[in-house]
Amino acid sequence: MAEQTSRPSQSAEAIEAEIVQTRAHLASTIDELAIRAQPREIARRQTESAKARFFESTHTPEGDLRVERVGAIAAVGATVLVVLAILHRRHRRG
Repeated sequence: MAEQTSRPSQSAEAIEAEIVQTRAHLASTIDELAIRAQPREIARRQTESAKARFFESTHTPEGDLRVERVGAIAAVGATVLVVLAILHRRHRRG
């Protein structure tokens, strides 16, 4: 058997007011979703997230710099630059 809600019967004005309120809430939710789906907003969130991950990976929870991780990141960056320079030289010669 279907359960019946024990809500007291509402007046037409109360129902209409509830509908208006629900429509307004739905409209603001749709607007918020539309903003979140914009490419510029997506890129901003991804940039913010990447910055936060980088900070978390290079700093301790107390905020101190993790020198070993910064050194490793610098070494990887230098290696990438050297490889790119070698590839660029080979491309120019050949």
